[in-house]
Amino acid sequence: MTRAMGAAMRRIHVGNALSAFGLGFTVPYLYVYVAQVRGLGAMTAGLVLAVFAVAALIVLPFAGRAIVRRGPLPVLIVALVTAALGALSLGLAGNATAVLAAAAALGAGQAVMQPALATMIVDCSTAETRSRAFATQFFLQNLGLGVGGLIGGHLVDTTRVSSFTLLFAIEAAMFLLLAVVIAGVRMPHAPRVEGAPRGSVKGGWKQMLGNRAMVQLSVLGFVLFFACYGQFESGLSAYGVEAAGISTSALGTALAANTAVIVVAQFAVLRFVERQKRSRVIAAVGLIWALAWAVAGYAGLGNGSQEMATAAFVSTYALFGLGEAMLSPTVAPLVADLAPAGLAGQYNSAFALVKQLALAVGPAVGGPMGASLHAPYVVTFLVFSLGITVLALRLGRQLTVVQDQPWVARKRVVARGGVAVEPVGAQA
Repeated sequence: MTRAMGAAMRRIHVGNALSAFGLGFTVPYLYVYVAQVRGLGAMTAGLVLAVFAVAALIVLPFAGRAIVRRGPLPVLIVALVTAALGALSLGLAGNATAVLAAAAALGAGQAVMQPALATMIVDCSTAETRSRAFATQFFLQNLGLGVGGLIGGHLVDTTRVSSFTLLFAIEAAMFLLLAVVIAGVRMPHAPRVEGAPRGSVKGGWKQMLGNRAMVQLSVLGFVLFFACYGQFESGLSAYGVEAAGISTSALGTALAANTAVIVVAQFAVLRFVERQKRSRVIAAVGLIWALAWAVAGYAGLGNGSQEMATAAFVSTYALFGLGEAMLSPTVAPLVADLAPAGLAGQYNSAFALVKQLALAVGPAVGGPMGASLHAPYVVTFLVFSLGITVLALRLGRQLTVVQDQPWVARKRVVARGGVAVEPVGAQA
């Protein structure tokens, strides 16, 4: 990595931490703000969450093409300004129409940030440093969300609308500060895609759908996000309260345990993960999450004391955090290595779209099941976790050595007296 790339990466990481810090102020309190503080009811609050997902699904197919054509930096700045306007408007909105419009702007901006930042990390890293770069990004995201949520919890007051307006104003300020920090980044020259169609995104999507490894990774990614992230604040929390008798304070402790494990374990597992086949790391995550669901089953369906049930439920979230720490330096770099030269933005946006689909479907399926069908809920997602293992092992058969175990590939090249280079294309 050159000195310029290192300087750019530091700015990206600082900006990423700032945006996560801003999000942490508002994400835990959005439902309460809309339903209770603004007095718009549970239905409107639910629609706001749906608008976030719909806005993301609308803009992401076009975001990838924009990143490929214009570069990630200008796309990110536009997304940040849009998100800032949405956040500030949400804090000032007093009726359902204004709240939904603000949520659409905020959701669209947040959705585009993800692939734009990921593409900047790809462009400012090498095959040797990419896993660590994405691990650092994930670490800072969780740290920022945790610290932001903690501070926001002390500032918020459900009896004062102004306290929530302050939270959304801080979130908007963080987005704008990130825009200022990122605007000074000197991005390395990314390769251009020769012959790419100019009038439509169809060409890029068709090329990507012809990449069997990327298609399999997208299916795997959907199951990953559906079985874990899509359950955190919906099905799993409902299951904990209804089946295991978990108090709201214990639920907060479980979420804190998840973040703590990620923060503590992220770099501890990184050295081990970097030396393993990526497909096998993902397969191991499936087994860890299957264990997490088994522990959740004990918490809600066992005959132990309430203290044991609470400890088991907190352990469930901690095990999910361990799996997340293993995935962060694995999945995102794999998406980058599967992308042909110059199309990292397209592939990152496609994977972000898969994530949003899973996050939209996950709560819709898991919420009602977790609240009422306790045993089927646990069994269903335990099976999905084992499915992650099966899908990951199948994906491994589609990957080249460079894509599945880049450390070994670089070691072999160096041993032969050559220079390790980054892969420029994916096995189709």
